[in-house]
Amino acid sequence: MTRSIVVGLDGTEQANAAAQWAAEEALLRGTGVLLVHAKEPVPEAVLPFTARESGESWAEEMTARTAGALRERHPGLSVTTRLLPAGPVPGLVAAAEEGELLVLGSRALGSVAGYLLGSVGLTVAGAVARPVVLVRAGRTAIGLQGPVVVGTDVRQPVDAVLGFAFEEAARRRSPLRVVYAQQLPLYAGVGPAMVPDVLLAMAPEIRRSLDELLDPWRAKYPDVEADARVAAGSAGLELVDEAGEAALMVVGRRARHAVLGPHIGSVAHAVLHHSPVPVALVPHD
Repeated sequence: MTRSIVVGLDGTEQANAAAQWAAEEALLRGTGVLLVHAKEPVPEAVLPFTARESGESWAEEMTARTAGALRERHPGLSVTTRLLPAGPVPGLVAAAEEGELLVLGSRALGSVAGYLLGSVGLTVAGAVARPVVLVRAGRTAIGLQGPVVVGTDVRQPVDAVLGFAFEEAARRRSPLRVVYAQQLPLYAGVGPAMVPDVLLAMAPEIRRSLDELLDPWRAKYPDVEADARVAAGSAGLELVDEAGEAALMVVGRRARHAVLGPHIGSVAHAVLHHSPVPVALVPHD
């Protein structure tokens, strides 16, 4: 059975934008959309029956309303809904395992809302085994002009991340921009004038490594125009700079859990909080 794209709903404008993005992505993939809602767990003993009934009724109406809007906008698209019995983190993590990817909404630059309020969204994004896409209200249309942008490391290339990026570019028939940011040696910070010289000396070797890394992918996806960019400095900052011209940002995160729980990494964290366009967070070993 074809997996659906799972969307976490909470009634916010950002979640609605995530649902619209997921619907258009589902059309590209030839799959359906599963809309889910998981409320914060509250002991039933402290809630009157009318409050519990009202909450369930609101959730059912909210998911049904969103599903109806998607079906009206995209006739023929399979849209299903489900209320999750568990809280947001376990509920969304479990639901994501049934889908090709999980889509959540995020709010203004530098902050998060809804399922991303506090640590919930970041915990979910760092825990699921599927890719997670974070979508802001506004610039969400899949038809946005611009390339798919992916960050990579020539020293530790990750097939899962590059594969996801090439596939997304192929689906959209858009170019792919691969960005590698070289952290300069400490001595390069002695004076600003030295930075261009250091990068200029390192760039040819890095670019050769990037081309060797990308050649098999270019052969696999011959219709994708993939170019590479070498930059100096912080990978997070460079990717955020690229986001203004992108249709989709793709970054990786390690699937292994740290002692204190899931961790998405500093680069992914920077991009998630500051990119104005949808960000795909792809897990890898």
